[in-house]
Amino acid sequence: MSDPKSILAELEIWHSRPFTPTRRLSLGNLVLPTDPPPGLGGILLGGVVASHFGELDEDIVPDLHRLTAQIERGERVVQPRLRHRLQIDRHGLTKSVHRLIGDKDQLRFDFDSKGSALLQVLGAIYSLERLAEPARRSLANVINRSMRWRGPLDSLFISYIAGSSATSISALADPRAWALEILGFPEGTVKPSKKQIQARYRSVLRSVHPDHGGETSTASQSIEELGEARRVLLHS
Repeated sequence: MSDPKSILAELEIWHSRPFTPTRRLSLGNLVLPTDPPPGLGGILLGGVVASHFGELDEDIVPDLHRLTAQIERGERVVQPRLRHRLQIDRHGLTKSVHRLIGDKDQLRFDFDSKGSALLQVLGAIYSLERLAEPARRSLANVINRSMRWRGPLDSLFISYIAGSSATSISALADPRAWALEILGFPEGTVKPSKKQIQARYRSVLRSVHPDHGGETSTASQSIEELGEARRVLLHS
């Protein structure tokens, strides 16, 4: 990337202004890459849900799960739902914009919430309707998992959502290319054999291990990345 900081995913939610009697929302611009699942878009949706979920009344949680399941199955959702109406018209509405930012090769969330926590969660759930069926299923699972998260939205959260211990942009955007590079395969390698993967893993592991001259301060992270790279290539 020429710019060290860039917008990797974006969710724009239009909604009723605070303290107005109406409860309406609409979806605006969506940039939700989902390949490979859950993609950077899935990580953003998970972050939006996890960030706001703790503010919600526990009584509405079952209906949020039912709503997510309905959208995952492609069913028509009768409006209003959870006392809020999803609509196309944005007249008189204000907006919240949530982004996933790439800073060098790391991820961070940028939330701009101008409405209630429920509006943000509903916006993330309704955004699934704009996705193709396979991505919709994958990201519905991400949203459900995000509802269970308790803690900061750090690298552990991203790992939890992505199902991978590697949380850099390159690892999440193109895990096979990242894994081939981590294990030191020559440029142009596409589908190494299981034997080749294991051989490269053992060779590079030896070189980063402190007992063989590897840097002590970075050995733990390097060893974890090598293990994840091997897993990616063996299971893809």
